[in-house]
This record gives sequence, C-alpha cells and structure tokens, in this order.
Amino acid sequence: MSALAADAIEVYRTATRNNRMGMWLFFFSELFLFGGLLITRFALWVDEDGHIIRPELDQNVGLIVTVVLLASSYFMNRSEVAIANGRKRDFLVSLWITGFLGVVFLLGVVIFEWGLIHLPFVEHHIGPTDGVFGAVIFGMTGMHAIHVITGVAFIVVVWRNGKRDVYTEERHWGVEACAIYWHYVDLVWIFFYPAIYLIGHAVH
Repeated sequence: MSALAADAIEVYRTATRNNRMGMWLFFFSELFLFGGLLITRFALWVDEDGHIIRPELDQNVGLIVTVVLLASSYFMNRSEVAIANGRKRDFLVSLWITGFLGVVFLLGVVIFEWGLIHLPFVEHHIGPTDGVFGAVIFGMTGMHAIHVITGVAFIVVVWRNGKRDVYTEERHWGVEACAIYWHYVDLVWIFFYPAIYLIGHAVH
C-alpha cells in the first residue's frame, strides 16, 4: 500500500470516528424527547388511587407490528455485515427487506391502531381527541412514526448509493450510520410497546 493510500484510509477512519461521535450525541439529545413522552405516559395514565392504567387496545396489533420491526433490525444488521464482507447482492437484498418491513410496521400502526381505515375485524378504541389516552398514544406513536419515515427514506438513499457502488468493504460509513439509526428507532419502540400495550391494568 502506498503512503498516499494509507493517508487516505487514515483520514477516512478519523472522519468516521468523528461522525460516530456526532451521531451518538444526536441520539443522546433524542433521549430527552422520547424520555419525556414516556414520563408523560406514566404521569397521566393513572387512576384516582394512583395506580397505573392503560387503555384497552388490540394486543394482536401491538405484537405483530413489534415482531415486524424487530425482524427489520435483523435484516439491517445482515445488510451491514454483507457490505463489510463485500457481498453486494446480499447487502442490497437485506436492505430492501429492511425498508419493506419498516413500511409494513408504519402501515400497521397507521391503518390498524390509528384507525384511519376502518376494518371490520379490528376494534378501534381510541382517537386522537379521546382525552389523555388519545393524546399520549398519538403523541408517542406519531413521533416514532416520523422517525420510521425518516429511517425508510435513509434506507432508500443508501440502497440507491449501493446500486451505484458507492460503498466498499473499507468505506461504508453511510451504511453503518443508517444501521445505527434504524436500530435506535427499534430500541425506542422496545420501550414504547410495553408502555402502551402491557403495563398497567386495562380500562374501557
């Protein structure tokens, strides 16, 4: 390896370390947003005796969309590993599956839980104007949905770049950044899911 090539690689590695630091600082600031939503949920969803409550929601919907999102994280990790090992086809296919599952998750929340399209086999208990339950649910799922949409757009950009051979085994920070962001979105939902669907006794 020439001295010039070695210098270029070192510059890239330094830039990548700085980018990672910037991204983690961004995620740290996001903790205040999502943490505030969780605190709001537990502060407002209590009965007169101070016991934690939750609305009666369709548990099947919550479980299905959660499984879909966790599966998308698996394929995102598979995509990142593939590009790091020079397997372009596996990288592109796994990334496409990740984006598809992200859209499925988003549609599951919007169609079934939000009830924007009324289906006969799904009961919708809450709307955005239904007091503290509606306000919190739509605040939490709406903010998370915005991040999922951003993540899917990120995936599309990375996928297009991958088709154009922008990434290599040594230089694929864009893929890594996309993977970190997507795993972060999944991690937030891991906290949101039990907070919305499982914790507390259900009330009508």
